[in-house]
Amino acid sequence: MSLKWTDVLEIAIQLAESKPDVDPMSVNFVDLRKWVMELPEFDDKPEHCGEKVLEAIQANWIEERD
Repeated sequence: MSLKWTDVLEIAIQLAESKPDVDPMSVNFVDLRKWVMELPEFDDKPEHCGEKVLEAIQANWIEERD
């Protein structure tokens, strides 16, 4: 299975698992975008990502952590 930018919940789950010591509320979008693209299953074009997508990933990551 490959991840796309639209898979915000699955991306958030994988980030929560791979970066357990990171507070998602303190992550800037530059780092968040880079980390998403570094996920092993991620396969999408960088230009398909916008601020709204990153906000959705971050919100889901915060929910996953709580």
